[in-house]
Amino acid sequence: MHARLAPGAGWAGTLASVLRMAVRPAPAEAAEPAEHRGPVRFLWWLVVSQRRRAALAALLGGSWTVLLALPPYLLSRAVDDGLRAGGGRALLGWAGAVLATGLLLAWLSIMRHRTMTKIRNDAALRTVRAVTRQVLRLGASLPHRVTAGEVLTIGIGDVAAVATAMSVVGPGVGAVLCCLAVAAVLLSLSPPLAFVVLLGVPVLALVIGPLLRRLQAPLTAYREQQGRVAARVADLAAGLRVLGGLGGKEAYAARHRRESRELLAEGYRVASLTSWVDAAGAGLPALFLAVVVWLAARAAAQGTISVGDLVAVYGYVAVLAVPVSFFIEGGHEVSEGLVAARRIVRFLRLTPDDADKAGCPAAPPAGPAALYDPGSGAEVAPGLLTALVCAPSAGSAAVVDRLGRFAPSDATWGGIRLDALPLAAVRERIVVADNEAHLFSGTLRSGVEGRAPRDPESLDRALHAAAAEDIVQALPGGLDAPLDDMGRNVSGGQRQRLRLARALLADPEVLLAVEPTSAVDAHTEALLATRLREARAGRTTVVTTTSPLVLDQADVVCHLVDGRVAATGTHRELLADPRYRALVARDPQEEP
Repeated sequence: MHARLAPGAGWAGTLASVLRMAVRPAPAEAAEPAEHRGPVRFLWWLVVSQRRRAALAALLGGSWTVLLALPPYLLSRAVDDGLRAGGGRALLGWAGAVLATGLLLAWLSIMRHRTMTKIRNDAALRTVRAVTRQVLRLGASLPHRVTAGEVLTIGIGDVAAVATAMSVVGPGVGAVLCCLAVAAVLLSLSPPLAFVVLLGVPVLALVIGPLLRRLQAPLTAYREQQGRVAARVADLAAGLRVLGGLGGKEAYAARHRRESRELLAEGYRVASLTSWVDAAGAGLPALFLAVVVWLAARAAAQGTISVGDLVAVYGYVAVLAVPVSFFIEGGHEVSEGLVAARRIVRFLRLTPDDADKAGCPAAPPAGPAALYDPGSGAEVAPGLLTALVCAPSAGSAAVVDRLGRFAPSDATWGGIRLDALPLAAVRERIVVADNEAHLFSGTLRSGVEGRAPRDPESLDRALHAAAAEDIVQALPGGLDAPLDDMGRNVSGGQRQRLRLARALLADPEVLLAVEPTSAVDAHTEALLATRLREARAGRTTVVTTTSPLVLDQADVVCHLVDGRVAATGTHRELLADPRYRALVARDPQEEP
């Protein structure tokens, strides 16, 4: 069992639900690690990961934009050779050529659009998979490193921005080729016109460049604030019932309104700069092309070029509106893509708290071995049921985190430091079953089975050991009944038993269970205590609890005070200690 049944998997599971397409089988080439050395390198990785498609997009985009310059030339020939010369056959021939060119351009446009759609979707899917793999890699470290809102913002907004930036692959190449082709044609007609075209496009880029650079800073701030607001909404949705009970909804709503107003202010800043970019995208090309038309009209009036050439130049100018507008709009899209890629790269660079050290030369114990936590002095003997008792319960949960290698520590397994062992080997043999572990949507069967189908006998034994048979019997459809995300269609006690059944079904060599009976009634708790001992007989099991019913079944009880082991023995032996008795007694009169 490689994945921890851990806290923090809750909103990570929500992310997995939002990004459902990421769980579909990936093509072999999509399994390569994502480039995370910088935003430019990341965008380039998305391009080179689909080299053939990108080359095809460049070919189609280049052909389409270059051929856009052909109809003006054909029209000029139709005017000069057909209309002015009175040649009906020539006019018909040139008109047929215009029609054929139009059909070819329509086909190229369809294929170009189809290819670019595939490139954008592929880039989005690769980015989603990279982010999802990183979420799974970080595991329990995820809530400590980033907020839920930031991951959701990356998975939705930033992925879309990165995908849109891929538009530069085909149309970008085509825009450059189109400008060069039009300049080459104009060079044969009028060198000054060609010079204006070749010089005007870089000048436009120089004019719009500072605007795009100024846009990046407020856009980055907007994305960051958007992530914070999304995190606030996620927290509010998850804790609405608790907030209502505590009377904190109004305070939380006021905080959300304040942060939303800050987001709105950032949005206005971004919109203000974006409006200038859009205005430049529409106005500057029109101004530039008006200059070219004016120069061509003067040349025609002076007799330097013919009337047909003037018609052609006007057509070329209309064609130039496409690449010139794209340079401005594409620059804006690439600028947004870089901002999004920078956030994605920053996320992909995070390392989990439990990552393997370089080399990990140590080999895990060949068989069952003792676990020892120097931080608390707790020692877990192999093959026994050990209980950790602490007030507050966070102290014993911290010991479990260290013994399960989910927190940095000097904990050892068989005398070998856990952080010196390969993480995969630790996860395969040691499972931490947390009380808040995520239950994914699907059927009840899939929620308990986990990553692979199990035989019916093993499934029945796990459900019996977790006293969860009544859940199966109560739901219409039994094991095939639908289970909502986070198990929202079952009660808290039922969710707890399903989590325990899943952990028991994994049948690990070492099971570390945090408060496995805290949400069930006394009768069910007594059943769980007895059945847990029977199901894990001869296997190393650790539970954190203050329940006398569970403690009475334990082989060894470790009483922790201020995070350190103060006493060790059986439950009945430790009852002689007033501090222990006051901790586990459920009688208010026993409170110290």
